[in-house]
Amino acid sequence: MTNEEQRYLGLVARLGCAICRRLGFPDSPAEVHHRRTGTGAGRRATHYNVVPLCPAHHRGNDGIHGMGRRAWEARFGVTELELVEETSLLVEELERRNVAWRG
Repeated sequence: MTNEEQRYLGLVARLGCAICRRLGFPDSPAEVHHRRTGTGAGRRATHYNVVPLCPAHHRGNDGIHGMGRRAWEARFGVTELELVEETSLLVEELERRNVAWRG
């Protein structure tokens, strides 16, 4: 993993869980989930195709790995790909604010 990838993943984790944020809990701790849609069996996406999820929404019974992607997407009303795009935009905004703060 490159330094740039590590930096990006750190920013993603700082965003808090994407599902908890939708449910009104914006400050929940998050771990990084790598997109599985379109990657093939047993493969994972790059470190830039990720979503911040709390352990419950990542690995738990209500998690994408616990329920399966399709059931999880149906339950929460958002696709994994939509969350990857949202995450990318939020990281860009976080970076802009950080540059403005430092500059």
